[in-house]
Amino acid sequence: MTDARVPQVNWQLKREVPIEDGYDVCVLGGGPAGTVAAIAAGRLGAKVLLVESTGCMGGMGTSGLVTAFDPMANGEEMLVGGIMREIVHKLYEQGELGPHETPEKFSTAYMKWTPFRVEGYKRLLDELVVDAKVEVRFFTRLIDADADAERRVVRGAVIHNIEGYRYIRAKTFIDATGDAILCDLVGVRCREAGRDTPRIMPATLPSLFTSVDWPTLREAGYQGQQDALVRALADGFFSQPDRHLPGLSSVGEGIGYLNGGHLFDLNALRCHDLSEGVMLGRRIAKEYLEFYRKYVPGCEHIEHCTTASLIGVRESRRIVGEYELTVDDYLARRRFDDDIGLFNKFIDIHPYDCSDEQWERLKREKDDPRWRLGKGECFGIPYRIIVPKGWSNLWAPGRAASADVQTQGVIRVQPAAAMMGQAAGTAAVQAIQTERGGHEIKTDRLVQTLRSEGAHLPPA
Repeated sequence: MTDARVPQVNWQLKREVPIEDGYDVCVLGGGPAGTVAAIAAGRLGAKVLLVESTGCMGGMGTSGLVTAFDPMANGEEMLVGGIMREIVHKLYEQGELGPHETPEKFSTAYMKWTPFRVEGYKRLLDELVVDAKVEVRFFTRLIDADADAERRVVRGAVIHNIEGYRYIRAKTFIDATGDAILCDLVGVRCREAGRDTPRIMPATLPSLFTSVDWPTLREAGYQGQQDALVRALADGFFSQPDRHLPGLSSVGEGIGYLNGGHLFDLNALRCHDLSEGVMLGRRIAKEYLEFYRKYVPGCEHIEHCTTASLIGVRESRRIVGEYELTVDDYLARRRFDDDIGLFNKFIDIHPYDCSDEQWERLKREKDDPRWRLGKGECFGIPYRIIVPKGWSNLWAPGRAASADVQTQGVIRVQPAAAMMGQAAGTAAVQAIQTERGGHEIKTDRLVQTLRSEGAHLPPA
């Protein structure tokens, strides 16, 4: 008997697809890397198309409900500059950061997360892309691509939305999908989690909660939540004994977010895993609701608002770039001549399962000073890691940049992705202007342009 789920024959799909031409830069993906790339290129005068599969920009910060920016300063100065710094300051001016947030905190504090309100962030990104004259197509997906593999040039991207198929011609392309979808389609060499690594870092489905007595919860602190978790696990409360709890924190006076509950061994490149994972994530979110009500003071009347519409994927594909940023670079606090950003976050490798071994590993790394940069320290993010090796008109900023597992665990977060995105958009315009490939452009000019646009890039 044949399995009806398995195709028995090859079936050819033929379509007449309208061609749209005239774009300088086509950006696939509207997360922090893609949105900032589009804004940067638009401000430099390029004709930009931004394609996003959801109905808003911001990626994990909006659709994913990861409503806090990772540390942007190193205890002495703000490392994150350019458009990302502009975004944070505008959110502050518009009253869209969390309670008690000030420029002094996010500009200087060491290991300080900066919460923000999701809707305010969405509206601000709308304003910025409109001001930069970027054409945005929401609810639109990349489904195929056309490339000259021998010359390593992308010729076009095939997208699909309610209006059907479109073939987009552009001079340059930026793959900000997070999963390196365009890069994979055109044949860029990529490393896949679970295929080229022993394990896959777990994903998470974040949630928003309300009706919390925040003064009481803040008084208990993070350790109070962790102690409550230990008691609940001893009682056999959870369906999976996950000991890693990032904690419930306030976004506004009435809203809090929880990036908790791991989806172990989820392969984000498999639709089955994504489908099963998001349903499991919703069940886990309900367990956390009941846990907080029962075990955590100040949460007796907590209500669950919603889970995210995007799964918080930590790793899937990473390109093989002109350079691979490694843990040795991080441990050496290395700077590069082609730095496009500076960063300070600790190496953040979540537990791969609920075992004692993984919990002990996590605690060891947390206490190891090598894996956590000190105050005043930083490391460089070089331009070469966002350029697929040998490709001339293609960039991959963000989670899919060329880095080993440990260092990807540092730079996959929103502020670092945004800095890489600004560099990608800027480099794409420079490549067009100078008629050089992305792997050939003069990086000293790129760095100078980024500095002129507010990037914090002191000489290496």
